[in-house]
Amino acid sequence: MSHINNYLNIVKDKLTFLAEDQQQNINQVANKLADVIRQGGIIYFFGCGHSHIFGEDVFYRAGGLAPVRPILIEPLMLHEGAARSSKLEKQNNYILPYLVDYKITEKDALIVISTSGINPVPIDVAQWGRQHGAYTVAITSSVYADTFQSKHTSGQHLRDCADQVIDNNVPIGDAVLKASEQEPPFSPISSMLGIFLVQGIFAEVIFNLSEEQCSLPIFLSGNIPDSDKHNLALINQYGGRIPELINGL
Repeated sequence: MSHINNYLNIVKDKLTFLAEDQQQNINQVANKLADVIRQGGIIYFFGCGHSHIFGEDVFYRAGGLAPVRPILIEPLMLHEGAARSSKLEKQNNYILPYLVDYKITEKDALIVISTSGINPVPIDVAQWGRQHGAYTVAITSSVYADTFQSKHTSGQHLRDCADQVIDNNVPIGDAVLKASEQEPPFSPISSMLGIFLVQGIFAEVIFNLSEEQCSLPIFLSGNIPDSDKHNLALINQYGGRIPELINGL
C-alpha cells in the first residue's frame, strides 16, 4: 500500500468515526448556532497556531455563512514567529487585553479550537466568552485532557470552560504515520478533522435555517456573475459588527 493511501485510509476512518461519535453534539451545536443567527448574533472563532486556520476557513467564504468573525491575534498565529507564538499561548492572561476589541454579547456564539485544550490562551478565551454570555463551544481532544494537566491557573481544561464540547478525537501528538519505531511520527490529522467539523456544523446550521424559507446569509463566489451585489448586501448587513469585512473598502 502506498503511503498516501495509508494516510487516506486513516483519515477516512477518523472522519467516519467522528461523524458518528459526535453526531449528537454536532446537532446540538448547529441548533444553537442557528438560533444565534436568527437573533442577529455573530459566530466568533478562535484558535492559536494552526488552529486559527479553522476560523479563516469559514470567514468570507464562498458558500459560507456571513455572520462569522474570526479572532485573529497575529502574535498567536505563525507568521510573526512560530516558536514565539507557541510560547505566548502558554501565558495566562496574555490575550485578555486583545479581547477588549471584540464586543461579544449574549446574542453571540464563540467557538474555541485547541486540540490539546491545556494551554492558557484558549482557556482564557472560552472563559471570557462565557463571562459575556456567549454560547461557547470547545473543539478539543478528550484524550489530551485525560492525560495531561492543564497549564491554566484555574486548573481547568478547555472542555471545562464551554457550554458544549465536541471531541475531535485527535490522538496525542497529532501525527498518525511512522517510518519506523525509532523515528518520530508524522502526517498530522487535526486540520483534516477540524475543517470537516466546522464545515459540517455549518452545513447543519444552513439546512436548519433553510426550513424556515428565509433568506440565507450565504456568500456567493466572487467569480460567478451577479455575485457582487449579493455579497455587498451581506457585507453592509454585518460589516458594523465584523469590521474585517469592510476594512480597506
